[in-house]
Amino acid sequence: MTIRVIIVDDQAMVRAGFAALLSAQADIDVVGEAPDGRRGIEVARAAHPDVVLMDVRMPEMDGLTAARALLEPAPGVVHRPKVLMLTTFDIDDYVYEALRAGASGFLLKDAPPADLIAAVRVVASGEALLAPSVTRRLIADFVQRRPAPRKDPALRLNGLTPRETEVLELIARGLSNQEIAGHLVLAEQTVKTHIGRVLGKLDLRDRAQAVIFAYEAGLVRPGDGA
Repeated sequence: MTIRVIIVDDQAMVRAGFAALLSAQADIDVVGEAPDGRRGIEVARAAHPDVVLMDVRMPEMDGLTAARALLEPAPGVVHRPKVLMLTTFDIDDYVYEALRAGASGFLLKDAPPADLIAAVRVVASGEALLAPSVTRRLIADFVQRRPAPRKDPALRLNGLTPRETEVLELIARGLSNQEIAGHLVLAEQTVKTHIGRVLGKLDLRDRAQAVIFAYEAGLVRPGDGA
């Protein structure tokens, strides 16, 4: 299946470079571009992409506002793409807030071309792009310095089994499914089943929100090691 992508960035050269790179892949089709968040929303509504590459800082409308509009659409809007945030900086208020809003992850603009291609495929498959250690550091940094208002997420942990709680903690520490399986001596498919149950019980969209939830619930604290 071909992955439909749009690129939202205020720099024309960035859009052109990313479009050329992604269009060269047999399984990726760039179906639109936009120079700011407002236009990006319009293009996304018309093109129905699977993945939106969204720059964080743009004129007219920034990437956070645009991401929220796409991820929390108005009633009657059915299409909701995956959003992958693009940033020049590895620590950025907008990126953290975008993850809380439901973005599937973020990628530094100076990442190697292979990382961009892989990121689009990962996000399109429904996974969150949380492999880079910088993502975990970003989340920990903002939870520590600027905790979001809570609806007592710690109480919601009570609905998880001890094993599910353990899996959630390991997700938040940045372990992959394979690493979690090795740590808990479980089959990788069993780990995937546990993760699905955790997301379902906590009403979370993906691993990105699971990591943030674990920090805000106090299950994992900034500075904890894997």
